[in-house]
Amino acid sequence: MKRIFFIILLTFYAFSCIFAQNIKIRVQDDKNHEPLIGATIKPKNNAKSGALADIEGIVEFKNLPLGKQIFEVSSVGYETKTFEVELPFADNLQPFVVQLSASESDLEEVTVSAFRTNSRIEDLPIKVEVLGQEDMDEESTVVPGNVSSILGDISIIHVQRTSATNGNQAIRMQGLDPKYTQILRDGLPLYEGFSGNLGVLAIPPLDLKQVEVVKGSVSTLYGGGAIGGMINLVSKAPTSEKPEVTMVVNRTTLKETNINAYYAQKYDKIGLTFFTGYTHQQAVDVDGDSFSDSPLIRQFTFHPRFFWQISPKSKVNIGYSFVKEKRQGGYLAPVFSSSLGFVSTTDFQRHTIDYNFNHEFRKGHTFTFKGASSNFERTNSEAAQTFGGKQTSSYIEASDFIEKGKIKLIVGSNLIFENFKKNVPDNTLLTNYQYQTLGFFIQNDWQIVKKLSLQTGIRIDNHNVFGNFFLPRISLMTKPSEHFTIRWSVGTGYKTPNVFANLTPNNAKTSLDYWSLLPLSKDIKSESSIGSNIDMAYQGTIGEKLVIQLDQAFYYTNIKNPIVAVSDATKTRLQNANYAVNSIGTDTYLRMTLDDYELYLGYNHTLARRVNSTEKVYLPFSPQDKFSLTAAYSVEGKWRFGIESSWVGNQYLFDNQRVNNYWFWASAIERKFGEHISLVVNGENLLNIRQSNFEKTVTGTSTNPSFMPIWAPLEGRVINLALKLKL
Repeated sequence: MKRIFFIILLTFYAFSCIFAQNIKIRVQDDKNHEPLIGATIKPKNNAKSGALADIEGIVEFKNLPLGKQIFEVSSVGYETKTFEVELPFADNLQPFVVQLSASESDLEEVTVSAFRTNSRIEDLPIKVEVLGQEDMDEESTVVPGNVSSILGDISIIHVQRTSATNGNQAIRMQGLDPKYTQILRDGLPLYEGFSGNLGVLAIPPLDLKQVEVVKGSVSTLYGGGAIGGMINLVSKAPTSEKPEVTMVVNRTTLKETNINAYYAQKYDKIGLTFFTGYTHQQAVDVDGDSFSDSPLIRQFTFHPRFFWQISPKSKVNIGYSFVKEKRQGGYLAPVFSSSLGFVSTTDFQRHTIDYNFNHEFRKGHTFTFKGASSNFERTNSEAAQTFGGKQTSSYIEASDFIEKGKIKLIVGSNLIFENFKKNVPDNTLLTNYQYQTLGFFIQNDWQIVKKLSLQTGIRIDNHNVFGNFFLPRISLMTKPSEHFTIRWSVGTGYKTPNVFANLTPNNAKTSLDYWSLLPLSKDIKSESSIGSNIDMAYQGTIGEKLVIQLDQAFYYTNIKNPIVAVSDATKTRLQNANYAVNSIGTDTYLRMTLDDYELYLGYNHTLARRVNSTEKVYLPFSPQDKFSLTAAYSVEGKWRFGIESSWVGNQYLFDNQRVNNYWFWASAIERKFGEHISLVVNGENLLNIRQSNFEKTVTGTSTNPSFMPIWAPLEGRVINLALKLKL
């Protein structure tokens, strides 16, 4: 009996092998061919028998009947695809490969322009954080006047106010002084020297497509300066033949009014964008000491750009930017008057012409010629003292990009001019200068194997005053799996001396007022640096909807021959310190999205201090701990709610003088009325944290005041109401 039963089973198995087959199906990304772990494959005739792809992106189905089989494959962030397989299917063709395309609605492809290759963000060996178009659109109504607020939401960035009278702001990355962060506009370094120490962040978000934040030393890319990091502000470009018109009107409790307008349209082979904005802000005394805590600002911005597709392989864009601004602060009782008290007035205007030409010889071979010329004029008066000057700057770059197989090679050269002339007469001892820097660079991206890539770069710069600089850099990226990415980078940098670059004095007694500054001495040396970053990132999903991005970074920077300002009687001179500067830290952030919910949690810990000195001294205005939180919820087409918070802790001033920790909270509500109208109510600094809550910010008399170092907000709580119209 048992023998008969065994024969029956054997016979049944033989027939099943004749009329059925096993098949393996592999699911992968259609661009990088990475396996899509967890992708779902379902036979259409049996929806309940679906299976998930393994670590190699493979699903195996057993004993499928012969003939035509229809499958449906899906994965989070990708377009669902249906395909057919005719069984029997040859074993030597297995596994059967199915490629999925990223869903435009679920997964936006982000490219980064700062590295000259327009590579996808996930393919870059160096960690880059991108604030995209959606972020810029939201910020254009929350804080319409500048980008400093949205940059300050990133845990590794600390926005510092550098002046009590003119309200200027600067950026600190990795705990280092603002001069070590390089700021670009459309990949062009224009904010150096005299033109880079005022109003750089006063760029309205409505005019921007995205902001690229590169962490760590990347001076090899654009020359000296990017020691702590680099920020590239990318302008919008026309995307449709339908006209895009957006207007924003904003009013705040700080007596600030913003009116911004943007237009874009493509006309066959020609495109145009146009932005104009005006800010009108009254000076406000928040703490009742008769001195302004928020300055008077009158700013007008005008920025058109022209795009031309010359041929299928050649294109060019040309832009012009004009900014005119007046800032005034000081004794405010009852109005600004130099006869009644101290008044500081600053006027500047900036003209910039930029251009970018691209020609594609063939697929994977592109020549680029780009550059910009800028004219910056500024006058400053305080009491009976006046100072003013003009800086003309130019940046010209030619580069050749070649992609062949696993190699992406960029070779190029750039030339930088910086010419400063002061107004005559004035009340300073500063002198004119003229700098030229000629640089040659080469960058090579090599995809060694499928999950390992190497980027190397070398720059050689020749400065007409401070000599030659050799800057090597190396970056390595590996992807142990689809969800994990590890990046490691080490690079060198330099910073040439400049009397207008030191925004932080050496000690509390040192003044950086132009009236006290001496010209550079002949024996002053350039600063040099070496820095390393390690970044480990995970990106994946829990279930089908919860998307998680977790990032852990470690960084270290050493700066030799740091230039500091030192007081000598009534004058201040810049000199090389007899110590080095070290910055070591860790940066952690978590991003989660679930349907209409978004959450960002960030924590940064940095120890930035002097080394090789007789005592342990922390760098001033560099918080050792910063916690950031952003949460948002959207009701599609109707509402959006958002909360932002940051905790700034363990911040020191001069001589290790520790100041109070503080919280900063903000909240916004947006109501959309159809596709064309939205209304936003936003509250900044809801807890009304002010430095004047802890100490007097101004001492002395009305005509001879002394302003305390700024380490916390001065203006307190601010509420604004913004109306956005999309036509």
